[in-house]
Amino acid sequence: MKYPLNFKESFCDTLRFWMERYMRYKLTSLSNRQLKDQEELFDVIQKLSLGTSSINELTQLAKRARNAGLIGINTYYKPLEKLYSFLCRYGVASMEEIDEELIIDFLASTTGGLSDATKKNYRIAMINFFKYIDKNNEDGHHFDIELKNWAGLKGKAGQKLPVFMNEEEIKAFLRAIDTYPFRSDVAARNKALIKLILYTGIRVSEAIHLRLKDIEPQDDVYLLKITGKGNKIRVVMIKSKHIKNDLEEWMVKRRCEEDLLFCNKKGAPLTQAYVSRIVEQILKSAGIRKEKNGAHMLRHTFATLLYNKSKDLVLVQEALGHASLDTSRIYTHFDKERLKKAASVMDDMN
Repeated sequence: MKYPLNFKESFCDTLRFWMERYMRYKLTSLSNRQLKDQEELFDVIQKLSLGTSSINELTQLAKRARNAGLIGINTYYKPLEKLYSFLCRYGVASMEEIDEELIIDFLASTTGGLSDATKKNYRIAMINFFKYIDKNNEDGHHFDIELKNWAGLKGKAGQKLPVFMNEEEIKAFLRAIDTYPFRSDVAARNKALIKLILYTGIRVSEAIHLRLKDIEPQDDVYLLKITGKGNKIRVVMIKSKHIKNDLEEWMVKRRCEEDLLFCNKKGAPLTQAYVSRIVEQILKSAGIRKEKNGAHMLRHTFATLLYNKSKDLVLVQEALGHASLDTSRIYTHFDKERLKKAASVMDDMN
């Protein structure tokens, strides 16, 4: 049976729900050669099916399963228990915010001092858990967590290269934003929101939680105060000419709860899934096909273009709100001038 990706109202409850489903799956698929108490295991599986009310209750069920003889369950549950603590403390708002970059941050901050074998178990647990969600969420969302070559000692060597648009595709995408047949009541909102993400590289979660007080016009720009991962504050800037007309039109129609900048017709925050669907529709209308068409691709596009034009890795780190310069370093892979220098190093040998 498949379930909505964000099954519960809060992120932590949703993550715990997926942990329950995954633990139940593992308990029915692990080797039961050492099973000592079949009734105890059956009771644990039933309680997992009904759901728990807290992470402590889920931890107790995992301990009961282990004591019943399925000792292998700890290999999978312990890393997930720590992941739960990390992500809830980190301030993640929805399942769509989880990506390989965030999982690597978790592993780097959690597995220090552990043996290489234990680090390998953590990696396997992450891959299998998110692969399970990939297959069992009805929204068709794919995390594609692979963590290739990650061993806790090799940094981010296994991180996949991000998908992004080239400059011609960006131009086509911008034209498509302005010509896409949105409903009249949401057209200005959607245009302003998508352009804001593309022109600043902010995360979708950061954009949909912006408040009126977070945006300030100054001369020919808007200053945006962004609350990023871990509640870290940074400031980004967008030239007024890019979104002013759309933003002013939206402000006339805006009817949001509290002081949200963007909201749905009920006044509540937009979801990341909704924003990603909009981006996918615009890309399709522009004839642009990518391996990943979600809204996060716009952030990669901004970062790649920013680095290629500035050659300033620290600027990329500051603009995107990366905790580590190593996270930003992935965008240097698209520096053609640097690659040409590498390709020319043997020219004088002929």
